[in-house]
Amino acid sequence: MQQRRLGRTGLSIAPLVFGGNVFGWTADKKTSFDLLDRFVDAGFNAVDTADAYSRWVSGNEGGESETIIGEWMKSRKNRDKIVIITKVGSDMGQGKKDLSAAYIARAAEASLRRLQVDAIDLYLSHWPDPETPYEETLGAHAELLKAGKVKSIGASNLDAQQLRAALDVSRETGLPRYDVLQPEYNLYDRKSYDGPLRDLCMAEHIGVITYFSLARGFLSGKYRSEADLGKSARGGGIKDYLNPRGFRILAALDDIAAKHKAKPAEIALAWIMQREGVTAPIASATSLEQLDSLIKAASLNLSAEDVTQLDKASA
Repeated sequence: MQQRRLGRTGLSIAPLVFGGNVFGWTADKKTSFDLLDRFVDAGFNAVDTADAYSRWVSGNEGGESETIIGEWMKSRKNRDKIVIITKVGSDMGQGKKDLSAAYIARAAEASLRRLQVDAIDLYLSHWPDPETPYEETLGAHAELLKAGKVKSIGASNLDAQQLRAALDVSRETGLPRYDVLQPEYNLYDRKSYDGPLRDLCMAEHIGVITYFSLARGFLSGKYRSEADLGKSARGGGIKDYLNPRGFRILAALDDIAAKHKAKPAEIALAWIMQREGVTAPIASATSLEQLDSLIKAASLNLSAEDVTQLDKASA
């Protein structure tokens, strides 16, 4: 599996990141272990999670995904082969998004404990926190880097103006900078990343791993009408995609998938993997069949005509 450099972090990852949001939610512990085994056996090495996964599930309090990943790495004795990405700053009961120095220090220790590791490979500020200055947040990350508890840092959900401001603070203060961005990005949701934010990431050599890479599952093609929304626990978030532009994108995916003897989701992921300014998409699966399909996406090679057709459909 050819690996890609993740910005300036020194980390190298395969072109697909496993989304650990499903662990402890729609995938139980045994299923999660099976999925992770298959993913690594196929040559992939990066797993994305967050302390808040999956706090939204009744009976969960957050940390379930990190705990499962930690138990899996311990049982497989494969920590040195895995790039662990986790996040801080979501509401874990404190009632707000929080990137204060005191909170980051506490949350990092909790994540290290759940993951059963000495260091997190990539630690992301999950959301903007308007109440905390970038200097305070980056200072907290600097302490973690200095202590060897975190190897590299990044951010999720920043727009171009926010990322520029954070980079400027790093430059002016000598504090470590965000070397990775995790934006929402897929064939349908292009507006927030394409443009100034993508230009900035490319100019600053920032690694980019995209989330909702299949538009919450819409780009899998299994949701074609409102009657299909009950097919999964995530179906409710897909209604807004059922419009003329969404159907135009699905039609293009269907056409190109038929040509490659592939599935729409595989084509949608291959498009992101070939997109300049993206290191790798994140995608999750809850069955081995789904995962095998995601794995296939990494071996697809879309032609220039395929890419043009998809770009035109998603314009």
